[in-house]
Amino acid sequence: MVRLHITVSGVVQGVGFRYFTQMKAVQFNINGWVRNSTDGEAVEIVAVGDRDNLDQFIKSLRQGNPFSKVTDINMNELTDTEPFHSFKIRY
Repeated sequence: MVRLHITVSGVVQGVGFRYFTQMKAVQFNINGWVRNSTDGEAVEIVAVGDRDNLDQFIKSLRQGNPFSKVTDINMNELTDTEPFHSFKIRY
């Protein structure tokens, strides 16, 4: 299992991007969470899954939903994180 911390920047707040992210996570069997950053400029994600599914998940994030405009994605691999059994939206 690969664990990633992902920051998606652009027009990603107030456009249903967190819900879109959750739906894609379920589709690609990814566990973790998504939340808006406090600065209003990005969405923060912790994603746990196998490499192939994570690659597909990230590809879908780059495309975004019809109301978003993704300008940048930054990723860092995590060495340890809490165990996840689903993918949640955090507030």
